[in-house]
Amino acid sequence: MTDAHTLVVENLELGYGNRTVVDGLDLAVPPGRITCIVGANACGKSTLLRSMSRLLAPRRGHVLLDGKDVHRLPAKQLARTLGLLPQTPIAPDGIVVADLVGRGRHPHQRVLSRWSRDDDAAVADALAATATTELAERSVDELSGGQRQRVWIAMALAQQTEVLLLDEPTTYLDINHQVEVLDLLTDLNRSRGTTIVMVLHDLNLAARYADHLVAIAGGRIHAVGDPAEVLTTETVQAVFGLTSRVIDDPVSGRPLVLPVGRYHVDDVTV
Repeated sequence: MTDAHTLVVENLELGYGNRTVVDGLDLAVPPGRITCIVGANACGKSTLLRSMSRLLAPRRGHVLLDGKDVHRLPAKQLARTLGLLPQTPIAPDGIVVADLVGRGRHPHQRVLSRWSRDDDAAVADALAATATTELAERSVDELSGGQRQRVWIAMALAQQTEVLLLDEPTTYLDINHQVEVLDLLTDLNRSRGTTIVMVLHDLNLAARYADHLVAIAGGRIHAVGDPAEVLTTETVQAVFGLTSRVIDDPVSGRPLVLPVGRYHVDDVTV
């Protein structure tokens, strides 16, 4: 197990140009747990993650890793502790899978240092964990969307950080691979104590895998806490504008959101 790191957001204001996206947001990420962030499109989820990884400077407020402002930490020092898988990563033209995953090792290499056995082992473990070993020598350009997404996740795993931020890691994946990836991240959290923060669109997957759920609406936190406390019909209506029923998932016992379509609203008691 790793030593748990603290990640705290204080009075954060974020925006692009004249548009404010996140306004006055406070959040304490539970160390060593899985936090899922949910909300409607354009509510500020990805913008928040970008600032937490220092890709976007705040207009006001702070993001603190172990009490230190991430925007003032040396980039390589931060990258040894905190990793990010963005929503739309871009691979260099012609790069093969093994080389892309190997880029996750850069924060651990010093000036003039050579590629080590530890680096080889980290890349091999990441490829195996994401079922991409057979793709190692293939060009990333040739892969399907789902294969590319698993390769990007492998690169994030190869970085071996103790805090991992992932923006929609199940994008492009079919349901089988979605579950495999989320199971993998859960294994990483349980075995190594890695603090994981994910943006997920699927409310039911978020409810099943999160220890801590954050619902954002209009750039502010609407509800935060245990999934059973956060995912209520009232919260789903307020955050997504969706009429629903929330029942117990028969598999996990977690909340299960059942949307009520207009053609079936008369048949369901909400």
